[in-house]
Amino acid sequence: MTEPATEPATEPSRTPSLAPPAASSATAALEDVLGDGFDEGLDPSGRPPWTLRLEERLAAIDARLPGELGVYVKRLQDGTTLRWESDQRWYLASTVKIPVAIAVLEKVDAGELSLEQRLELRETDFVDGAGDLKTRSPGEDFTIAELLERSIVDSDSIATDMLIRHLGVERLNARVQRWTSSGFGPLTTLQQVRYDVYGVLDPGVATLPGRTFLLVRAAGNGEQRLAALAAALGLPRARLGVDNLEGLFERYYASGSNTASLDAFGALLEDLARGALLTRASTERLLDHMQHITTGTRRIQAGLPAHVPFAQKTGTQISRACNVGLLYPAEEARQVVVAACTARHGPVERAEEAFQALGRALAETVLAETTGGALDSAHGAPP
Repeated sequence: MTEPATEPATEPSRTPSLAPPAASSATAALEDVLGDGFDEGLDPSGRPPWTLRLEERLAAIDARLPGELGVYVKRLQDGTTLRWESDQRWYLASTVKIPVAIAVLEKVDAGELSLEQRLELRETDFVDGAGDLKTRSPGEDFTIAELLERSIVDSDSIATDMLIRHLGVERLNARVQRWTSSGFGPLTTLQQVRYDVYGVLDPGVATLPGRTFLLVRAAGNGEQRLAALAAALGLPRARLGVDNLEGLFERYYASGSNTASLDAFGALLEDLARGALLTRASTERLLDHMQHITTGTRRIQAGLPAHVPFAQKTGTQISRACNVGLLYPAEEARQVVVAACTARHGPVERAEEAFQALGRALAETVLAETTGGALDSAHGAPP
């Protein structure tokens, strides 16, 4: 279940009040909840039916999920929006690879970078995570186009870090802030996440080569990983002074690095869909990569009808999971932005169950209303 918000909010984003004292204030309140697509003729309450039905489904999904759930859904055709704890900051994990890709393609569009330019894999680039570049040798080189595809399709963390290294972390964050104002926290390389997570335990972490994190990750989760880290540092396990891995990562999440509100991430995806960030060719390239990811089959997509296209990105780290994207990316009249994250959900399978239920709920609410009829979801399970 959702725990209290970690940051104060002036208005709740989950259960809006629909009975303010005056008509003018009611209109303002509903416009704030529903976004630009507010229409006083939609419903006696002023809310489109799909938002009411989806809100009920989200309440059921949230009630079954141990931990917290955040969801942002916007139908771009009319701007109607549903927000569920979406104004909180959520840890993004590998969904940060979308703004990294946008920043790279922005430089390509400006003529400052070529997709055929090659970057060399360095010994200092290695870090644990998805993708197969960790099996390659230093000195091999790859085109920007190859690294972009690996970063999005395979969620390759080394490919992403190579792109960030070429961009510069400062430039990346400057561009993200320009696009989203203050909606994102500072973004870092994936390797820097490891140094920041483990660095609070011992100063020696800062001197570990990136490949060490491959060995630490390979040791397993929980106590095994902490024991492997202690061994890499040449320390007794007790010297690390931490009881469990989850608590260590929770301390890192509180820093605000690599976080965003789902409102901000949703707005970024909307700008991408509308062509406000990149040329048409670069937009299509990125959305095509997002439609072919290899990591999304057990999340929102698993609850959608098989024929519904979904340009998406997933992210997973200890006690955190996300799935963001654009439904019907090539059909402007049917596009729907979705951004969802979970926190403190226990085994990742519980988060996946929630995302799958969200997919079914989307099919039977906003997508059914957008297409003019009910859509059969991929599974017949309850919401």
